[in-house]
Amino acid sequence: MGDTLRVALAGLGTVGAGVIKLLEENRALIERRAGRAIEVTAVSARDRSRDRGVDLSGLAWEDDPAALAARTDVDVVAELIGGSDGPALNLARDTIGAGKSFVTANKAMVAHHGMELANAAEKAGVALKYEAAVAGGIPVIKGLREGAAANAITSVYGILNGTCNYILTEMEANGSDFADVLADAQALGYAEADPTFDIDGIDAAHKLAILASLSFGTALDFDAVATSGIRHVIAEDIAEARALGFKIRLVGTAEASGGKLFQRVHCCLVPRNHPLAHVLGSLNAIVAEGNFVGRLFFEGAGAGEGPTASAVVADLIDVARGEYGPAFAMPFARLSKAETVDAGDRRGRAYLRFAVHDRPGVLAEITAAMRDANVSIESMIQRGGSDPSEDSDDVVNLMIVTHQGPEHCVTDALERLRGSQSLAGEPMLMHILDL
Repeated sequence: MGDTLRVALAGLGTVGAGVIKLLEENRALIERRAGRAIEVTAVSARDRSRDRGVDLSGLAWEDDPAALAARTDVDVVAELIGGSDGPALNLARDTIGAGKSFVTANKAMVAHHGMELANAAEKAGVALKYEAAVAGGIPVIKGLREGAAANAITSVYGILNGTCNYILTEMEANGSDFADVLADAQALGYAEADPTFDIDGIDAAHKLAILASLSFGTALDFDAVATSGIRHVIAEDIAEARALGFKIRLVGTAEASGGKLFQRVHCCLVPRNHPLAHVLGSLNAIVAEGNFVGRLFFEGAGAGEGPTASAVVADLIDVARGEYGPAFAMPFARLSKAETVDAGDRRGRAYLRFAVHDRPGVLAEITAAMRDANVSIESMIQRGGSDPSEDSDDVVNLMIVTHQGPEHCVTDALERLRGSQSLAGEPMLMHILDL
């Protein structure tokens, strides 16, 4: 390896172009901090003719990204293609197999194949870096892996998807419905044309699985993340949460205790005095609880050209310095396989919304199901409704907040009501954050 760290970039979208811009604009500063120059020598992308706003003259171009791993003028490959499998995974395997370090912003690939890649990188004596895969420009990976390395982390949780947070805070600010805000987010570029990964919580689940492994020293287990999203939140939920002293956020939560691991991405009612309640727009935020350091709070831009490119280049600086270390904070052989916690054994409060037919007996049926499932009701609110003197079958919303109790009791109550003719749709369940 020469004095200059020679980088190949796979993917020249927004982030790839941002990496080139950042390396050029901060060239002198980066060289001083890395101890040597960092230069892009080769690239790969699908369209050679596209204007990306950066000078690509003088760079070698490979149509097949896998060819970057074999080039003799490349020391490290940065993958910005995306996708859990396919070309990105092939490139990762080929790069590490060629004895070269690998940097990625690909949370899906790390969540699904991180164990395989970490083991291979450790055996090859090269670095596997992925700061940009979680929360964009927020240095949470480095913060947990290095800054909090002496601590036993008991929980890590936070707002891990900017698209969902933007939608929820816009609904909160304007009283808008979900579908309207989603359409606006797509028009502004905050949401993809197909927003499924974002709004159904999958993107956040990828990131949570990575954070859990890093925090607790457990093997990555994306399949164990209980995942739901925000597509069924309505304006009335937002308004009711406000009246109760909460804000609604999509929160990823991971906790480890006694060799067992709990992981869930779920809409939560967050108390107004909690730091996560004040995270607005497309920002991300992560909270980690350490036994000596206490509460750590990371907040910032979770996506975008500048923040994500910043994280990629930070990893390249580490590689230039020779700072490798295990990908998940401890040697691969010491990562433990954790048993999945049964969420039903957890205790907490819940918010429930039922769309019900406004007719006699409905309230009695729902409260009876709660009673029989041993759910204690803290408050119950019904909005709207017809004149009781009229013969009407309007649909109204009934909101219930429970006292603290086992989650399996709430699940049992909902199961007792399954198929009920009193319900006009699926109930909405949101847990109340108590951390």
